[in-house]
Amino acid sequence: MSNKETEQEDMKDQQEEREQTLMDHLIELRDRLLHMVLAILIVFIALFAFSEDIFTIAAEPLLNLMPEGTSMIATGVTSPFLVPFKLVMLLSVLLTIPYLLHQIWAFIAPGLYRHEKRMATPLLISSVLLFYFGIAFAYFVIFPILFGFFIGIAPEGVAVMTDIGQYLDFIIAIFLAFGIAFEVPVATFLLIAAGVTTADKLAGKRPYIIIGAFVIGMMLTPPDVISQSLLAIPIWLLFELGLIASRLFLNVSEKEEEVIMQNDEFALIEESSPMYRDDIPEDDHDEEGNPLSDAEMEKLFDDVEQEEEDNSHDDEEDSDEEDSDEEDADEEEDDE
Repeated sequence: MSNKETEQEDMKDQQEEREQTLMDHLIELRDRLLHMVLAILIVFIALFAFSEDIFTIAAEPLLNLMPEGTSMIATGVTSPFLVPFKLVMLLSVLLTIPYLLHQIWAFIAPGLYRHEKRMATPLLISSVLLFYFGIAFAYFVIFPILFGFFIGIAPEGVAVMTDIGQYLDFIIAIFLAFGIAFEVPVATFLLIAAGVTTADKLAGKRPYIIIGAFVIGMMLTPPDVISQSLLAIPIWLLFELGLIASRLFLNVSEKEEEVIMQNDEFALIEESSPMYRDDIPEDDHDEEGNPLSDAEMEKLFDDVEQEEEDNSHDDEEDSDEEDSDEEDADEEEDDE
């Protein structure tokens, strides 16, 4: 068998291996998506029997402030069934977020470097907790203030009787707005950790960030100053919390030299921050951006060693030629 045929067979085997690996990833992705859907379905079935009680709890901040003799209404024919159904479905997703993130993490973790895994775990946990805190802040603090304000400014002779469908849409929008807003410390931390900016630069742009917080509050909340301020001020305070956390846990300015590989001829040195020590250099990947395997890394080092040996051999030959030329010149001088 010729070398050309052997190379063709090797290329064919590598292509089949890549196709097999891609298929394995797709199968794993399918299984994890099914587990996520099944988890949401199980929680939904368990909670649906209590859908009316759950909606009552969700509407309690408004019901407690409504005048006597008034109540919420349902203007749609299917609203009495679909509104609690929608609320229970949303609650099922919120309650299973930790499990959903665990499934996503288990799928992408094998392709991450060690320092990325160390950073991702606390960030995921803090993101989930901050999202829940945002929802709790909206329910226990924002809703009583907002509903009390809206009911208090109702014109005389107007009975406040909110439709349950519109109420659900309103509280979902507020929950998402405050849940996302409470992720500001994580976003700030990630920007600084990724090297996009620094804590000092962000602190210098604090006035613009405060203005941006009020713009976000205007876009994500109802058109009144109170609700906008109740969202903008927490965003600003959470931004300050992100700056404090980045200054405490990140030290990107200090650099250390770490020898990756060394022999008598050369040494490969990686310059990195302490949090990235003992990891593969970030630029060790192929043309497609995939990390190199151990075998490919070993081959890379072997190629470097071979190149160094060839260069050393060429230098020796050049040195021998120079010595030979010098000896010939000395002999010619002696003959003269």
